[in-house]
Amino acid sequence: MEIKVKQGSLTDTACDVLVVNLFENTKSPGGATGAVDKALDNIISAYVIEKEGFKGKLNETYVIPTYGKIPADKVLLVGLGKPEDFCLNQVREVASTAIRKAVSLKAKHICTILHGAGIAGLNAFDCAQMVTEGTILGSYKFSKYKSKDENKPEEKIESVEIVELDNSKITDIEKGLIKGQLIAQATNFARDMVNEPPAVVTPTKLAEIAQSIEGIECTIIEKDEAEKLGMEAYLAVAKGSAQPPKFIHMIYKPIGEPKKKVAIIGKGITFDSGGLDIKPAASMVHMKDDMAGSAAVIATMSILSKLNPEVEVHGIVAACENMPGGHAYKPDDILKAMNGKTIEVDNTDAEGRLTLADAICYAVNLKVDQIVDIATLTGACLVALGRMASGIMGNNQDLINDLIKSADIGGERLWQLPLYDEYKEALKSPVADFKNSGSREAGASLAGIFLKEFVDDIPWAHIDIAGPAMLDKDIKELSKGPSGTGVRTLVNYLLSI
Repeated sequence: MEIKVKQGSLTDTACDVLVVNLFENTKSPGGATGAVDKALDNIISAYVIEKEGFKGKLNETYVIPTYGKIPADKVLLVGLGKPEDFCLNQVREVASTAIRKAVSLKAKHICTILHGAGIAGLNAFDCAQMVTEGTILGSYKFSKYKSKDENKPEEKIESVEIVELDNSKITDIEKGLIKGQLIAQATNFARDMVNEPPAVVTPTKLAEIAQSIEGIECTIIEKDEAEKLGMEAYLAVAKGSAQPPKFIHMIYKPIGEPKKKVAIIGKGITFDSGGLDIKPAASMVHMKDDMAGSAAVIATMSILSKLNPEVEVHGIVAACENMPGGHAYKPDDILKAMNGKTIEVDNTDAEGRLTLADAICYAVNLKVDQIVDIATLTGACLVALGRMASGIMGNNQDLINDLIKSADIGGERLWQLPLYDEYKEALKSPVADFKNSGSREAGASLAGIFLKEFVDDIPWAHIDIAGPAMLDKDIKELSKGPSGTGVRTLVNYLLSI
């Protein structure tokens, strides 16, 4: 799908579907929507609003045939909701609603108003970015493994054109479009990785994907070298699988002196059976998404050389499977992490934190200024926050605040959870420094308390994406299935430094 910008009038533009908008309870449209209404002999105001009762509620739609009165075949009217509630995140959401409706109308060529940049008075660059993100995210489909019916061509949008009358805004719109494309395509890249079957996206495949990224350095640490580095916790998880572990280290360096060195670490369990503490069958479904954190990190790294943040970024993934093979690690095993701390295995299904422990130790040895890890770590976080928000916790409030702000800008939600010292009691072990799991209470925070043992005094934040990583229904601009959550948060944060 090609997305482009055109200077001109909506009423003079030929396309299959022309997208315009309306705030809630507007009786007489103004701006570009008003111009289209006038060209259609006031059908929007006199019929759609007055007779049909179109309210303009957020994401409400109405399709109007033009009968040749303007070059567009149909007009798609989309509600913006209440003016006082309208923001850039809703621009993205409205654009996704419009593109989905256009697909259902079997349209090929779409023209659209720049939502938010007219009466709402929002910045044209930002609006173009959001319209582009919403268009790309909203049109996402993963149909790679579905049989093709030659007699029924796939319904697919070929082009979307943002039409703007004011020539002074065109350059900003073009720049916003480019940024929106990069971020949305990276998010969809993460969704693709998670959507692939676990027999396809193995640790080896993740390593190959990382090595294929342009504009970064990439090193793969194989099992033998990982053993020399003392990554016993990570390698223990990998022991039960026939798939070899791959420790992935990607590096982006800016053109000038970096403002900071930041490590972003993604949990990379490409399939989680639970190990010897095996999951029930119903809980094992969708466990291909246990590498959603690594997908977010790899996807983020894939666009940094094009966005040029002024920070050095180390993308780290300790990739492996957690399987119950003959060599699998066992409950009661005692493991030594890279920093020398010992861990009693209380539950082999609490494996992600073991791989992250060594990944965090590796990042500490790089002498980075900040560490952010992102992981589908606990079912407890899903229970606590549902699929609408990820949990965040850490040892540095400024870092946490900055990440929450970056998530808000990207249309993602982070909710802070506590790391009270009293939680440490549940991880006490009689035979090691601590256990890898403890009480069922405060499970998300306990996992954070565990990870905190490996960060030293480096500012660190842990994001638990167990809820939003795999959606059970369409939510805003995202469809049911893998969401690519975390990509927009990480990209926005790195660009903000």
